[in-house]
Amino acid sequence: MYGIFMECWVSLKLYFGNPILPIILLASAIYLIIFEKDVRKKIILGVLPIVILAGFLLPITKIVYVAAFDDGSDTYYRILWLIPMYMVIGYAACKLIFSFENKIKQRVALVVALVVVMISGSLVYLNQYMSVAENMYHIPQYVIDVCDVIAPKDGEQRIRAVFPSELVHFVRQYDTDILMPYGREMLATQWDYYNAVYDAYEKPEVINAEALLEATRQSKCLYIVLRTDRKVDVNLVTMGLKLVDTVGDYMIYSDPEVQKWYDEQGVYMVIP
Repeated sequence: MYGIFMECWVSLKLYFGNPILPIILLASAIYLIIFEKDVRKKIILGVLPIVILAGFLLPITKIVYVAAFDDGSDTYYRILWLIPMYMVIGYAACKLIFSFENKIKQRVALVVALVVVMISGSLVYLNQYMSVAENMYHIPQYVIDVCDVIAPKDGEQRIRAVFPSELVHFVRQYDTDILMPYGREMLATQWDYYNAVYDAYEKPEVINAEALLEATRQSKCLYIVLRTDRKVDVNLVTMGLKLVDTVGDYMIYSDPEVQKWYDEQGVYMVIP
């Protein structure tokens, strides 16, 4: 049970990203529980968020969720979508600001509230992934080209693949049938946590092929997408992988050992 609790805890941290945000949410919910007089608002905006957060961390909640939904472990964080987070924070901030009768105090409280909200996020237009649209999907064309090579056909099971960091943000915007061992939270989060594939794939200057394959096979990654300029101590082909295609600056490898696992599970897919 402790292991499941830690998985829930990690999912919670990944969902919020910035550790300031859950603090603001909890503070807002508690403030509304204490000072909100309307019982309905008190329950929906004060009590409910705390109940959902507490329930999310209970191992039994995750056990039931995973049992109810196929591959539910990958989508468990969506329970947190039930929390009207910005409505709670916004309403609590407005209630606090207008609780002051003095106009000057109201303005000061407004500025403080804005600053607190601002430091919990970042300006989207300064993000390195913002660029001029190249297609109808508004994502880089090279992401589409890579995904088209490995995407499962209609009626086939979803596949899992590991991508370079510059592709991670866009893959599931284009095709939700392509899963990843980690997402953009690994690249932007301020929380400290461990992911075996990320540690083997992104962290070293020269990738240890044996460590990478051990991690990707454990995570059942059928494909490994690698930049052509990325250094690996041993050629992945000699390690048993198949070079499926080279798309622009990216080499796409498939892992027959993971394919065999898919076949044993009754997942029928043909590697190109």
